[in-house]
Amino acid sequence: MNGGARIADVLQQQGTPCLFTLCGGHISPILTEAKKAGIRIIDVRDEANAVFAADATARLTGRPGVAAVTAGPGLTNTVTALKNAQMAQSPVVLLGGAAATMLKGRGSLQDIDQMAVVKGCVKWAAAVRFVKDLGPVVQRAFEVAAGGVPGPVFVECPIDLLYDEQEVRKWYLAAGGGDKGAASLQKRAMTWYLERHLDRLFHANGGAMPRAPTGVPGPPLGPLVARAAGWIKRAKQPVMVVGSPALSRATEAPALADAIRQLGMPVYLASGARGLLGPSDPLQVRHKRKAALKAADLVILAGVPCDFRLDYGRAIGRRAKVIAAHPSVTQLFKNRVPNLLVPADPGMFIQRLAAAVGPHRGPDEWLESLRARDAERDREIAALAAESAGPTAGDTAESSRKKPMNPLKVCLAVEDAMSDD
Repeated sequence: MNGGARIADVLQQQGTPCLFTLCGGHISPILTEAKKAGIRIIDVRDEANAVFAADATARLTGRPGVAAVTAGPGLTNTVTALKNAQMAQSPVVLLGGAAATMLKGRGSLQDIDQMAVVKGCVKWAAAVRFVKDLGPVVQRAFEVAAGGVPGPVFVECPIDLLYDEQEVRKWYLAAGGGDKGAASLQKRAMTWYLERHLDRLFHANGGAMPRAPTGVPGPPLGPLVARAAGWIKRAKQPVMVVGSPALSRATEAPALADAIRQLGMPVYLASGARGLLGPSDPLQVRHKRKAALKAADLVILAGVPCDFRLDYGRAIGRRAKVIAAHPSVTQLFKNRVPNLLVPADPGMFIQRLAAAVGPHRGPDEWLESLRARDAERDREIAALAAESAGPTAGDTAESSRKKPMNPLKVCLAVEDAMSDD
């Protein structure tokens, strides 16, 4: 198997349905062999879009999305999308081409210090140096991307590790200026040196496996769940806010929705969690979140850090008990230390919590007051939408310009026309 086939074999084992890319010579064997393995190759117009698409695939499936880009500018074009995936904690595996191992740092085509470029944008990065390491390193990349706090990872695959051995030997010997039969002692020495390098490249047992980040085991969930359950049963004005990390196990979304309903408290859905409960669930509130958080006596943050969206923690009343669940300890401590820290998958925590609490319903008057605020805000929006009717059929071109269309009116009309899904 050439290097491209070794990588394709891992992708197939991982159940990767598609590979996003912008074709380039440095990575062609990966694309060719992945296609032979039945993996769909989706060619985009910009490398950033390849990573954005892999990120979206990860969020929708809960499994790492995969992109492959060529060396140099192919990799640098991905930086914004990589950083986006890192901040969203999306598991993405990025495979990048690179200059030949012998030509690294010598001014080869598109040869740059790629590890320095991606270091601050990924959870883990590894540069492969031997053909036998390609499969194990890519396998490790999938494990790291999805393990602990999910995130993007990068594997650098030099071009001479990917193509067929005979083809690569031809390249090197031609570049060396001859073969063993050449008369020049210098050429014979160069040929011997290159063949020794090639033998190690293709037939070495492999190098040391790059170190992967090690997660710190969190405390047992049982005591944390029990303590949180007691607070929920005593709360008079509880509020839950659910964010994207709660849906990292995408296939468990229905179970998570059922758990939220069982807890029976008002819930705001944020970021990638929007839509989790459908358009008209009685527990879901949409408007005036800051006012609800100020009045609440218990706030559960499921995958939501105290960043700018929560006014750096100041949006929550000082007297409220705060339960925060997040896989990242850094996010748990951001700006405001919660009363109960749960360093775990937020979706799993909510499901465990619902099982401990059992069928529960918070005070009806609290939920009704929040729903009344929702209705009041909807009326305000409708009134704002009616302030300008926009151009009419009888308007002249000049009068039409003086009556621009009200964007709220347009959005409400679109909303009325849309089906529930």
